[in-house]
Amino acid sequence: MKPLPLNRLLTLALALAALGPTAASAQHIMVTPADLKWEDAKAIPPGAKMAVIEGPLNEAVPFTIRIKFPADYRLPAHWHPQIEHVTVISGTLNMGTGDKLATEKSTALAPGSVAIMQPKTNHFVWTNEETEVQVHGVGPTAINYVDPADDPRKK
Repeated sequence: MKPLPLNRLLTLALALAALGPTAASAQHIMVTPADLKWEDAKAIPPGAKMAVIEGPLNEAVPFTIRIKFPADYRLPAHWHPQIEHVTVISGTLNMGTGDKLATEKSTALAPGSVAIMQPKTNHFVWTNEETEVQVHGVGPTAINYVDPADDPRKK
């Protein structure tokens, strides 16, 4: 095998550098449902559980979480500073956009459905049955309530 010419080697080095440290230091992660460590989700109304698969959530790195919502759950209108990708794993997630939770203005997302919310898009969710979703994006992530009175962290 011939060594790469200097110009090709330089191009390869620049391409790898452009990918940044995340690509160079990425870990291979495999997780089964039994591996998930569920805990109370603190930034949303009581009753929901959350498991972090990949993170941390407060850094500018990829994150993946699972959230379990109980039946008859309501998550008031809120927004995130980053793009949010939501995949429904089980149950039905009802999601809509707007400044207030309005069940009549939502879409029922069955298992396998995907919702992609752009940064700073006001949206809400609610359930009639236990529902599990997977959320991923690139952090840092946060939840900001349209009506600050809805924020359970301030109660």
